[in-house]
Amino acid sequence: MNPEYQAAQCASKSTERKRVVIIGLDPSLIDFSSPDFAAFPGLTTEKVLSGITAAEDGLKALGYDAQHCLIDFGQTAETVVTAELQKQRFDCILIGAGVRAVPSNFILFEKLINGHLEKSTIHLIPA
Repeated sequence: MNPEYQAAQCASKSTERKRVVIIGLDPSLIDFSSPDFAAFPGLTTEKVLSGITAAEDGLKALGYDAQHCLIDFGQTAETVVTAELQKQRFDCILIGAGVRAVPSNFILFEKLINGHLEKSTIHLIPA
């Protein structure tokens, strides 16, 4: 499912711009040759960054105030996400596949959901 469609599911009929944050792994920290990421052949740091930018641009073109929040593999991820969510209110959070679809990141995904996001009143949609 694409981010534009998912964000549209989060929007109300209000004319106010809805804020969307895309939480994902910092691609400069990913070893794309590792078995966990080998399931995504051809990915590189540049391709992931390009995809993030394209998703943001697509959401902005649809009228959303979109931004990304890049995290590490857990060392500071919870702190970074908490700080980002405290800066402003978001109407929708998209969680990237690198966090939610890679089995070795299951604990990180659970920590983000259980520790921070589930207490929120916003919609949670995997990106």
